[in-house]
Amino acid sequence: MNVDSIEAAIEAMEIIGGDRLVSSSIQKINSEKGLEIYQFNIKCNEKHFPKPITIKWKVPGINVKGVWKPTTDFAKRIQADWELDHMESRISIDAPVISLFGHNDENIITFACSNAINKLQMNARIREEDNYFYCHITFFSEEEQSIENFDAQIRIDTREILFSSALKEVSAWWESFENLKPANVPAIAKMPLYSTWYQFHQNLDLELLLEECRLASALGYKAIIIDDGWQTFDTNRGYDYTGDWQPDRIPNMAEYIAKIKKTGLKAALWYSVPFCGPKSEAFKRFKGKFLTEDHRWAPVFDPRYPEVREYLINIYANAVKEWKLDGLKLDFIDDFRLYDSTPLGMENGRDYASINDAVDRLMTDVMMKLQAINPAIFIEFRQKYVGPAMRKFGNMLRAFDCPGDATMNRIRIADIRMLAGNTAVHSDMVTWHEDEPVEVAALQLINTLFGVPQLSMFLSKVSEEHKKMIAFYTGYWNKNATILMNGEFTPSNPLGNYNTQKVILGNEIIIGVYDNLVNTISNPYQRIHLHNGKIGAGITLKANTNLGRYEYTVFDCMGNQVHNGAMDLNNTILEISVPSCGIIQLIKK
Repeated sequence: MNVDSIEAAIEAMEIIGGDRLVSSSIQKINSEKGLEIYQFNIKCNEKHFPKPITIKWKVPGINVKGVWKPTTDFAKRIQADWELDHMESRISIDAPVISLFGHNDENIITFACSNAINKLQMNARIREEDNYFYCHITFFSEEEQSIENFDAQIRIDTREILFSSALKEVSAWWESFENLKPANVPAIAKMPLYSTWYQFHQNLDLELLLEECRLASALGYKAIIIDDGWQTFDTNRGYDYTGDWQPDRIPNMAEYIAKIKKTGLKAALWYSVPFCGPKSEAFKRFKGKFLTEDHRWAPVFDPRYPEVREYLINIYANAVKEWKLDGLKLDFIDDFRLYDSTPLGMENGRDYASINDAVDRLMTDVMMKLQAINPAIFIEFRQKYVGPAMRKFGNMLRAFDCPGDATMNRIRIADIRMLAGNTAVHSDMVTWHEDEPVEVAALQLINTLFGVPQLSMFLSKVSEEHKKMIAFYTGYWNKNATILMNGEFTPSNPLGNYNTQKVILGNEIIIGVYDNLVNTISNPYQRIHLHNGKIGAGITLKANTNLGRYEYTVFDCMGNQVHNGAMDLNNTILEISVPSCGIIQLIKK
């Protein structure tokens, strides 16, 4: 597409909304061919709650195949301007960026905002009357707090690069802001993890769990998250008793954590941060200091109260210190939000008017306190709270729950990873039915190849075939973790659910193939690995030029060597027999 035509359309940017007490302006502060940054400012004559203010512009609908948003999963299609709600971004949900991509995964326009704390509404939708995409960012769509001054930057990228590259550069841009500096990522955050959730749920059997830890460690897993159930004997999958966080089910927690560590695993506990169950002692103590008591799960703490923040911080700090924990899974952060019944303003002891600012303060203080106790602490967050602000506090970002759904796991890992920088990106915990054929069960792991694998299965109960498959994939992942985690990651064809993904580091490339298509290699890499992430034998490989001779080995999904030999990659198309969920490894002679 002609970049000049897009830039000309963007130049007609307009500001609408506001009120008579507000003056607003926007000016270009940086410009290079196809990449512009604007400064948006507002000033108020007096401190007050501003009405919504929207920045709008349009771009011609030329060569646009789809619209990428951070958490749309399968829904990356083009939307008309008369349908669907706008995307919402704030500190604990989503990220303020949208990308329109072309038919070869190229960037058409990617726009982002530096304000990753407060609520924004964003969209890019086509208008059928003129076939233009109308883009907008709306500020102050909720009456969160009164202000006098406000500023933010808007980054608009129309360069002819891959849309995935444009998103990665947005992530780097966010990191340049002092209030969005990511947390340190300890080595353990990028190692395979065993979770208790899908197999135990709240019914934790402590002796069985220790046996599971021993088996997981032997298979190459390095840490465990003990999920919901450690704090209560209630097994209703509810949150009536959250808020006190006493280890009712594991009363000798420090001793039990020590036993887990003897198996070779680091240990973390799950907490639902915002919830204060009506049957807890904390509910009585903090009555009147909730964002809402009318929530489907439980009343929600109001972090604008300093005593609420102090209480939560001490809960986590004391647990890490007294029980010698290596990490925490801090859940449901996105439920810190404005509800219909939420009181506004800094009144009745609240020292913040903004919920989002209070969450920022809460999590900043939590991370500082925990890192002072354990500098290598790992903190897991899950979608949708995986935006740039949350990277300040969470050094592990996990795909949102998708049990048994290998394709969704693959999509969500890719969507998070393009914006995550160096922060560890984890799969949702993989699980499958005990009678699943081993090749089909292997889909769950091969689809998580480009994220850190999490497993949630009874290892003591899986078949020998399944155990052999788990051992093979986990061993492969650990052996190749450096390239998988640190290589240049490129997912292809977002509307095809990223049916190929690859990482390149130095002279090595690993490719995941999830559909029947031709895989092109253009460079003479020293090592080439292709994963057949589908049911059905065979991978089609095309060399665009003379790459030379390679020795190869083919493995099935349990690590059995199927065949080996040598082949020439000389500007030809080759049909290679690779079993379902198997791997072919090529090494240049």
